[in-house]
Amino acid sequence: MTSKTNSNPTPAPVSPLRRFLPPVIAAALVVALGFGLFRSNGAVEGPLVGKPAPDFTLQTLNGGTLSLASLKGRPVVLNFWASWCVPCREEAPVLRDLSEKQTATGLAVVGVVFSDKNIKAVNSFVQEYALAYPSLLDPKLNTSIAYGVSGVPETFFIDKAGVVRGYDQGGLTKERLTAGLGKIGVVY
Repeated sequence: MTSKTNSNPTPAPVSPLRRFLPPVIAAALVVALGFGLFRSNGAVEGPLVGKPAPDFTLQTLNGGTLSLASLKGRPVVLNFWASWCVPCREEAPVLRDLSEKQTATGLAVVGVVFSDKNIKAVNSFVQEYALAYPSLLDPKLNTSIAYGVSGVPETFFIDKAGVVRGYDQGGLTKERLTAGLGKIGVVY
């Protein structure tokens, strides 16, 4: 008879470097990503920065129309928002205050409703935050697509010549709004 030997040899010990290196690399990547996200603070360089703002003509909530071309010669803050968006609710008072205080500079604040088909909720949002600036409907999302909007809120700062000079993702704070306005020559 032949004797059977155990074919499962004991595994070779794993070196400490091979055991700890993957978690260390993963942790370093998480820290780097987190640093990058928090450092940008919402203000990023979007693909439209430095390029002419895509023109549009959209319907207002009260049935009229507004085109970006009609605002040429004025700096524009173009904000994409939705009634269901929590950061949009947080930034609405900041944009309302801006629109009330900046009429002397010729600044135009314009909202574009993004992917929000509940017109009753949209109107309630506008009333709740007493938004006096125009909010436009983009039912087929053509304008949102032209601007590369992937979520809300997103804000574009357009100078008097119609060129996008700044872009911000996430709910605007007064500080981030002031920085964006500075890029289009508006002091706030």
